[in-house]
Amino acid sequence: MSARILILAAAAGSAALLIAALGFQHLGGLPPCKLCYWQRYPHVVAVLIGAVALALPRRALAALGALAALTTAAVGLYHTGVEKAWWEGPSTCTSGAIGGLSTDELMDQIMAAPMVRCDEIAWEFLTLSMASWNMLAALALAGLWIAAYRKL
Repeated sequence: MSARILILAAAAGSAALLIAALGFQHLGGLPPCKLCYWQRYPHVVAVLIGAVALALPRRALAALGALAALTTAAVGLYHTGVEKAWWEGPSTCTSGAIGGLSTDELMDQIMAAPMVRCDEIAWEFLTLSMASWNMLAALALAGLWIAAYRKL
């Protein structure tokens, strides 16, 4: 397979994952949390890198595409860990302890809380959440970028 086909497949894969995320959001009624947004940004970067790399195939661009895919995979792993309570997520994304708060402080915390929590699984398939599936898909896309790098 040529480097051009690999780059096209990797960039198209990121575009497909973005479209799927937007579909879940707008058609499926599953609003994204903060970490879901963080997973989208590297995919946008990978699509842009792919567009440039198709016009100017360079090893550095393929390496940057792989880095973008690995970045979203890392965020997906982090998000999966937050969902599974392996570790805490950002304080604006997860529920925190309420002990020791006055009624007014508790009300302020509730009113400032985001609509969607990162530590709850909104959707899963075969016991894996969207964050986990994104991580696996992004690792496969990183493999495509790395294969393109080797061919350039």
